[in-house]
Formats: sequence, structure tokens, C-alpha cells
Amino acid sequence: MNELTELHIAESFVTRSMAAISPLFLLFLIPIIPLSLLAILALIVRPRPIKIPIKSRHVFITGGSSGIGLALAHRAASEGARVSILARSGSKLEEAKKLIQLATGVEVATFSADVRDYDAVSKAIDESGPIDVLIVNQGVFTAKELVKHSPEDVKFTIDVNLVGSFNVIKAALPAMKARKDRGPASISLVSSQAGQVGVYGYAAYSASKFGLQGLAQALQQEVISDDIHVTLIFPPDTNTPGFEEEQKSRPEVTAIIAASSGSMETEEVAKKAMDGIKAGNFTVSCNFEGFLLSLATTGMSPQRSFWLAFLEVITAGPIRLIALFFQWDWYKAIEKWSKTKTK
Repeated sequence: MNELTELHIAESFVTRSMAAISPLFLLFLIPIIPLSLLAILALIVRPRPIKIPIKSRHVFITGGSSGIGLALAHRAASEGARVSILARSGSKLEEAKKLIQLATGVEVATFSADVRDYDAVSKAIDESGPIDVLIVNQGVFTAKELVKHSPEDVKFTIDVNLVGSFNVIKAALPAMKARKDRGPASISLVSSQAGQVGVYGYAAYSASKFGLQGLAQALQQEVISDDIHVTLIFPPDTNTPGFEEEQKSRPEVTAIIAASSGSMETEEVAKKAMDGIKAGNFTVSCNFEGFLLSLATTGMSPQRSFWLAFLEVITAGPIRLIALFFQWDWYKAIEKWSKTKTK
């Protein structure tokens, strides 16, 4: 009996101890799990953080005669860069040159070329001299259902937005890779939030901008050993001359969907973009919705910050749920519009 009593007492003691330890152990585990994840991410996140200088460096911007490109040229010039801008229209380039000089006192170099013409682009880039910061910004878009797009419309959009980007980067890359003791370089591609999520009426445009994501991811792997850092910028609707024209003909459903996001001014987008370029970020979002989209669609995109990588990991499920609510809202708008159309 004594042995049994002692055994019961021992078991009771162990049970009470475990009951007391269990909550403490769980409290201990709560911070340990995320801290362990942060430690792992700190080790595996590549490439490493980098700073891209702008002052006294050559910044080359395509689509630099208007809109976001012009705003970026203004900002780069005001920060002490040597700026070159490329666009198709010679008259618009001259006007942009005067505007930048008037605002900043800096005279920019201008080059007239169509990004679809590799030889013309290559000649302009060779004349401009070695580039430190290349911003591939040109873009065309027409909001129209695919069934109403002509094959020529689709080809033009893909050729300017995607093939044109290949042409510009391919022409600039040899000299960028060959530079010596010039510090880290940057290649930035201006995509769109429509390059993160497909939008009604943007089939051709979204396809061209989604393609930039694959280009940027593969390119970063190819040029990281040359100290060249790729940035992918995702502006929302931005109040540019092109956007004003597009609004006149966009489908009603496109307008309804776009209204849920809002628009930004070119100067705001240019500041966000330039700050992201200087920080060496792979992905640059321009507003909070864009940030959520980046978390939801990051996929295999490189991440320099282990803090942001941590956020991407822990928010993957909730952000996907938010994305589904957005999609539900969009499809509800499309269904409502379809019913109205058939009456």
C-alpha cells in the first residue's frame, strides 16, 4: 500500500507539474517559431540588400517624353544625374527637354527611336554612352475586349511593351556588364498592376505586362554577378495623357473594376519608383493595394529583405482570401453588367 501511495503521489506531482509547465512551454514557443523563421530567411534570402546611387550617374529612360517617364526624368535630373530620354516623337522629346531644363536647370540628352527597332535603339544607346541606371518605361495600351481587338492591335501592344523591353535591355547590357569601378547598376522595368492581375478589357495589355515579370526574374539571375540589380515597378492607373485617352474608349466593366482601385499622379508614382530603384528593391508597389497585390502574387520573385519575405510567408493565406474577395466583387460586377446588357 505504501508503494502504491507513493506512486500515486509521484504521478499526481508529475501531472500537476506538466499542467503548470504546458502553458509556460507554449508561451516560450510562441516567439521561438517566428524568430526561427526569421533566422532561416535571413540566411537564405538572396540577393542581398543594395543601394543604387543616382547622383552623377547616367540614367537612361525610355518613354521619357511624357507621363511617368517624364516625371522620372525630372526626378533623376533634380537628384544630380546625367539623364538621357528616348521616345518616338522628336517634337515631344524637345518639349520634354525644355520642361526639364526649366524645372531643374539640367539639360537632358534626347534620342528618337522606336523600341521595336533594335538597330535604332542600339544606335541611340551607343551614342548616349555607358548606362548606370536603365529605366525601361515605354508602354502602349488600349482597353478593349479581345474579340474586338484586331491581330495588328495585339501585335503592336506585345511588340512595344514586351519585345521593345527585350530590345532596350539587350542593346544596353554589354556596356553595363563591361563597366569597371562604377558601383552597382540598375535595370528597371515599369510594368503595371494589370501585370499582376488580369483585368477585363486588358487581355493584350496584361499579357504584355505579365511577360515583364518572367523577363525580370530570369534577367536578375543572369546579371547579379555583374552587380546589376533588377527592379520591377507596378503602378496603378496613373493620370497621364495616354490614360486620359484610354478612359474615353474603355469598356464600362473595365471602368467599374478600375474605380475600386483609384489612380495616382505621375509625380507620386515617379517618387515611389525612384525610391524603390535606389533601395535596390526587386518589386516596387506604388500604393497599399499594390502592396497587397505584390504579397499575393510574389511567386518566385527575388526578395532582398528577410522582413518582407517573412511577411510574404505568414500572410500568404489571408492575402489570398482578400484576393478572392476582390475577384468575387469583380465577377459580380461583370454578371450585373451582362444582365443589363441582355435586357
